[in-house]
Amino acid sequence: MSHLRTALALAAAGVPPLPLRAGKVPFGNCRTCAKNACGGRPNMKTPGPCQCTAPCHAWAAATTNPHVLNSPQWAAAWRHAAAVAYHPGGAGLTVVDLDNAEAIAWARDDLPATRTVPTTRGEHWLYQGVMQSSNAVRPGVDVKSSMQYARWLGPGTGAMTALPDVVRALTVKEPTAVRPAVVTVPARAGGGECPHRMPAYLDRGIAMAEQRITEARGAVHATVYRTFLAVLSTHGRCGCLTEAHTARLFTAAQAKGESPRHCTDAWTNALTTLGL
Repeated sequence: MSHLRTALALAAAGVPPLPLRAGKVPFGNCRTCAKNACGGRPNMKTPGPCQCTAPCHAWAAATTNPHVLNSPQWAAAWRHAAAVAYHPGGAGLTVVDLDNAEAIAWARDDLPATRTVPTTRGEHWLYQGVMQSSNAVRPGVDVKSSMQYARWLGPGTGAMTALPDVVRALTVKEPTAVRPAVVTVPARAGGGECPHRMPAYLDRGIAMAEQRITEARGAVHATVYRTFLAVLSTHGRCGCLTEAHTARLFTAAQAKGESPRHCTDAWTNALTTLGL
């Protein structure tokens, strides 16, 4: 039972393992826990009094207790296991799961170097620290840490780096849009020419915004949103901005990989945040 030996070695190192069946999925809950009828397991989204000793509740079953791993209740799971997984958050880790060559190239450009583990299609980048898990934070990239499991594929190579802010920012979501992207700019109080229409002021502001987006090393989606927010907070209420200015910002964002839809959503969300 090589999977059990691997699990016991992980547990001894403080990494809580669990068995996976074919398809890289956890074993189903026992009859008592089926459909979460037991009320869940502590620290799950639906906390409850469940004290099940079987490998139930997916990632929440992961444990470093060798007596549980070796127990009769787990024996059948180990006999039929196709792989071993672990709970990164339970080991104080975050895994950035890179699913293809494009995602790996992005990570090498935008993320701090750390320990890497080869996978079937890409790589796992391991950082020391715990954060919220989230799938599809960008094309081909998942973040696995708390309340999630990752397949154990070996210890990897390289020194492990502390979890950086650029990885934490990957799960940051801007507010859900509740208004259309089109905004009616209010007239300037008192009439007269808006001082922002002076080329030296407005053009410099747009150029600085373009530069900020272009030079983003990571968390591009969040950077685009915050840049749009800064531009609109300065120029969004006085009628300075034209379609040409907006096009410049959208072009810079799309050059960093943002889609037209994401640009429109970020612009709309910034307008909504500012009450425009």
